[in-house]
Amino acid sequence: MNAPPAFESFLLFEGEKKISISKDTKVPNACLFTLNKEDHTLGNIIRAQLLKDPQVLFAGYKVPHPLEHKIVIRVQTTPDYSPQVTHTHTHTPDYSPQVTHTHTHLTTVLR
Repeated sequence: MNAPPAFESFLLFEGEKKISISKDTKVPNACLFTLNKEDHTLGNIIRAQLLKDPQVLFAGYKVPHPLEHKIVIRVQTTPDYSPQVTHTHTHTPDYSPQVTHTHTHLTTVLR
């Protein structure tokens, strides 16, 4: 089979960074955050959390290719707010409501 080894989907290679940040040159007050070894699960949670911030004008993510285990998150903020600041705020929220809801739903469906 030509499938890559399963561990490549979650283990960082030597010298590989978990996250990289670059300024988006196409849009003012925007940044691109590339998260390696992540997928739609985390991308959607971060996007939803970012959109709760009134200073965030746009938040979206994409998976560049199905065989590449990375997501690219694009964030645009108001002129008085830095996109890098939103990144630090999304790592501290309480995700327990989403996790609890998902667990409850899956438990109900799988019975």
